Amino acid sequence: MLTIKALNQFYGGSHTLWDVDLTVPAGSRMCVMGRNGMGKTTLLKCIMGLQPVSSGGITYAGRDLLKHYAEERAKLGIGYVPQGREIFSQLTVEENLSVGLALRKSSPRTIPSRIFDLFPVLKQMMNRRGGDLSGGQQQQLAIGRALVLEPKLLILDEPTEGIQPNIVHEIGDIILRLNKEEGLTVLLVEQKLPFARRVASEFCILDKGRRAAAGPIEELTDEIVRQHLSV
Repeated sequence: MLTIKALNQFYGGSHTLWDVDLTVPAGSRMCVMGRNGMGKTTLLKCIMGLQPVSSGGITYAGRDLLKHYAEERAKLGIGYVPQGREIFSQLTVEENLSVGLALRKSSPRTIPSRIFDLFPVLKQMMNRRGGDLSGGQQQQLAIGRALVLEPKLLILDEPTEGIQPNIVHEIGDIILRLNKEEGLTVLLVEQKLPFARRVASEFCILDKGRRAAAGPIEELTDEIVRQHLSV
């Protein structure tokens, strides 16, 4: 579904991604891992068109993503939940969810009922401002906003960061449910090893901007963790 070939990216004079190759098969749950500052978020931003690519290629469902602006990539069926959630704090829950409707390719332009099946708390708080929600509720809102697009690929940047354990478990359940019941392909960046091992089907580790290891999640051994993930 998503293929990245020999991707290079620079911040000024700093080379942040080095010839990164990554394939995310349709129906998979790919987890990108690595210590802080290794290029994980930069990789996601390159996929979404939020950071310029210096060289290399990114294709999604046979399309050259580099020919499309960020908002066009969303219309192609890619949902994105950025690190820090980035909800609109002054807008209500309903207004936050409605933002995604403008990017939908098809009608109806109404919030899908399944959003409230997945996140019942959002239905209870439709008139609450996003900034008044807890961190876990804001993360559910951010994921719900991305799902309004009815994407084929959902990209999540550290979805468990700063979230209470019970909500972390719920988010894991929802990712697995969407993947298994609807075939949603998932690409996530995650630091929490137990969550990654529970949710992911495959992993890719970035170390200093380079792909250091990859494979089925069952092959993420303690030695690989010690070498590339331990602080």
